[in-house]
Amino acid sequence: MDEQLSQVTTVASWLTMEVTEPACIAFQLAVTPGPAMAVDDQLTVKLDGRLVPTTVILDPHHSRQHLVHVDRGTLAVTYRGAVTRHGPRVPNVVSDAQRLSASRPSRYCPSDRMSGFARAHFADVPTGPERIRAICDYVWRHTAYVPGVTGPTSDAVDTLLSGRGVCRDFAHLVVALCRAVDVPARVAAVYAPGLSPMDFHVVAEAAADGAWWIWDATRLAPRQTLVRIATGQDAADIAFMAVLSGRTELSTMEVSAVAGADLPYDDHEQLIALA
Repeated sequence: MDEQLSQVTTVASWLTMEVTEPACIAFQLAVTPGPAMAVDDQLTVKLDGRLVPTTVILDPHHSRQHLVHVDRGTLAVTYRGAVTRHGPRVPNVVSDAQRLSASRPSRYCPSDRMSGFARAHFADVPTGPERIRAICDYVWRHTAYVPGVTGPTSDAVDTLLSGRGVCRDFAHLVVALCRAVDVPARVAAVYAPGLSPMDFHVVAEAAADGAWWIWDATRLAPRQTLVRIATGQDAADIAFMAVLSGRTELSTMEVSAVAGADLPYDDHEQLIALA
């Protein structure tokens, strides 16, 4: 278990977009508060320089979505936050409802279509952390990180067959393979200090010994410094922006995540909680 005490981590994201039809938009940019954690943050939305009111919506995982209704114009969204931890990361307990949700196939993680492959490769590995490590190691060794080769409809089967993808594809493949061999798993969107190039990042969470542990088959950032934004079955639940009605075109996006101390070494073998 990760026992490191973190200093203040600062995160930020900036989005601009052109709204060409009156729109209703949900943003998932804010840090999800957790135990032994203080979050000081603010999200500001402006349309053509004028402040736009937002409605905060909490989902079952305590993630915060900001809902806005806007007319045509140039929309600018700014989020800044400072996260201070007051103790070690303690893993979240897996509830019965979470176990059910994280065991079922989903849009981007069709585990029912991957059961034959998954069982042939991982069913003989002992259940628990050993099985999850074996899956993450397989994905890391057999999948190349290649930006731009997958699209919004690509799922875990596409990634397995092509052997290429970005962070969300790695996470989807880990989650789907875990579910296919009876390991509950889900995805999390995070701010990731040390990630290069800097962007929003997606990782997997898998259940072992009744708790949630974080896994990143890309190995692009130390897990000890990750900060949770949102949690869900797959990428459909954790998108940083969802246009619910109307039409928009994203113009620019910038993300920042800076740890308050030197980045720790991550061997990607130990159990680390994202809490």
